[in-house]
Amino acid sequence: MSGGAHAAAARITVGGPAPYDVLVGHAVTRELADLLGPGVAQVGVIASQSLNDFGAGVAEKLTEAGYAVRLMEVPDGEEAKTAGVAAACWEALGEANFTRSDAIVSVGGGATTDLAGFVAATWLRGVKVVHVPTTLLAMVDAAVGGKTGINTAAGKNLVGSFHPPAGVLCGLAALDTLPGPEWISGMAEVVKAGFIADPTILDLVESDPAGAAVASGPHTRELITRAIQVKADVVAVDLKETGAGGSIGREMLNYGHTLGHAIEKVEDYHWRHGEAIAVGMVFVAELAHVQGRISADLVARHRSVFSALGLPTQYRADRWDVLQAAMRVDKKARGDRLRFVVLDDLGVPVIAESPTPEELTEAFRRVSA
Repeated sequence: MSGGAHAAAARITVGGPAPYDVLVGHAVTRELADLLGPGVAQVGVIASQSLNDFGAGVAEKLTEAGYAVRLMEVPDGEEAKTAGVAAACWEALGEANFTRSDAIVSVGGGATTDLAGFVAATWLRGVKVVHVPTTLLAMVDAAVGGKTGINTAAGKNLVGSFHPPAGVLCGLAALDTLPGPEWISGMAEVVKAGFIADPTILDLVESDPAGAAVASGPHTRELITRAIQVKADVVAVDLKETGAGGSIGREMLNYGHTLGHAIEKVEDYHWRHGEAIAVGMVFVAELAHVQGRISADLVARHRSVFSALGLPTQYRADRWDVLQAAMRVDKKARGDRLRFVVLDDLGVPVIAESPTPEELTEAFRRVSA
């Protein structure tokens, strides 16, 4: 890992009405008690089943620190984000007589973070939560910003709440055992931050794509820290995606996500999130080019960066009708109007309101295989 195992953790403060810190480094879980703060007696640890040893280790450390701990193992991936799994967590908290002064700790990837945050947001109308993300995607996206949610048959994250955590602990050692495809998926969100706000991220990836494609690369820590800083800066002024703070606010973080979420739904979540939004970002780059907003070179840069990382840039031509139907139930739609985050230039995201059917079809033609 870049920076070495003994380097001090980077600390990124997410501002807003309830500020909190995101720590990026090694051995950061020793800060867990400090983030939980005083007055917490019980801690519910919601951990992904595939991380049972890690989750049990976190639970054991909390027990040794004097907390009464309830460990709740949940399914891996999107299977955790259902009303049934959330209800099982609520039942466990009820059996433990969990009070408003107690806390939740999540251990796992983005789906676990989304679920645990939702459980914390809804139990007694909101209890404290600290996230311990174990994947790149969770570190740079799901764990930061306070969005929580579960899926329904109609789509992804349609039931949820805004519930900022009390802190986030990004332990880089967890990434050493992350499967390669999961790392690459997370890099899509890192690259997204480069296109919408911090082009230095793109420069780092392009200078050493092979290094950026593995967790042991020389720029890992800087890439993660920069991506988190982009998200922290945005959500500090626009937590609930209302456009506060000027520009387009938090909606800029949805770059590539309208089509990306539709691909995930159509593929029954067998595509990884980063794979889907990589195609989504190429699509909106093409849409911006069709509308005369950006150059062909900037569109080509999208393709080259994603291809260098091993991420897809095309999708099946015969799925356009079902993708359009899926996009119309996306959270970013307004009535029957589709809205897309596009670029006016590198680092200048804007909203494209109601692109014409012809523009959308042409943009998709350019990404279809």
